[in-house]
Amino acid sequence: MLVTVIYGERPSSVAGAAVDGDNLWLSLDALRIATGWELKPQGACLADMCVPIPSGREGEFVRNDRSVNLAALAHYLGEPCARDDKHSVWYFGESPQHRSDALRSLEAPDFTLPDLDGNPHSLSDYRGRKVLLLSWASW
Repeated sequence: MLVTVIYGERPSSVAGAAVDGDNLWLSLDALRIATGWELKPQGACLADMCVPIPSGREGEFVRNDRSVNLAALAHYLGEPCARDDKHSVWYFGESPQHRSDALRSLEAPDFTLPDLDGNPHSLSDYRGRKVLLLSWASW
């Protein structure tokens, strides 16, 4: 089955994913490509952070075919998950703890938008300088 996984801000098309109720099973390669997570002896790892698979609950997270349940991992980490079954899209957001840490830092998240001439500008290009953001909406 072809599934679109949006993990953080990174969308990926994943072939061979298996949806089983509220579970999304991905191969090890698909998991790494779509999310950056890898399965190692110490647990599920993303960069230098590793999360041990809870003892006695291994079957919820890893199948015998070595596929990983991304939805169970996200739930365990406190990350919100939303899905659209009709379009086979799964979205995984930031955990409340990660979001809280980002808000406490008082640093605005980076984004890129074009100017009137179509030239892209990123907020990170102006780090260390005062920036006035002006927005408008028709509603």
